[in-house]
Amino acid sequence: MAQKSHSCGMVYKAMHFWMEAIMRMYLQVQMDVEAANSAIKGGSMAEIIRGFTDAVKPEGIWFTALNGKRTMVAIFDLASPADIPALAEPFFMGLNASFEMSPAMNLDDLQKALSRL
Repeated sequence: MAQKSHSCGMVYKAMHFWMEAIMRMYLQVQMDVEAANSAIKGGSMAEIIRGFTDAVKPEGIWFTALNGKRTMVAIFDLASPADIPALAEPFFMGLNASFEMSPAMNLDDLQKALSRL
């Protein structure tokens, strides 16, 4: 049986660290107009957003309209990928929303990354 090379072990350790590290995320939630209207009237929109903010304590959160839909944008730290379903499902089920996340850097992160190139 072949043994793992030293570089493969380093890649595995780096991937394992990344999967366990807290990561700053950019989130964009676009809400279906009719579902959001109903959620506002019924009071559940405020509950869904409060549940999200209580769970992740976002660095920043903004509300706007994009492409004719109510949109929430947030920057927050994701402790674990296993947290994603609990964060996303209330938006999916309660607001028929799209939920898009990607890793994000602030200026300090970018400068650190560029210094490594």
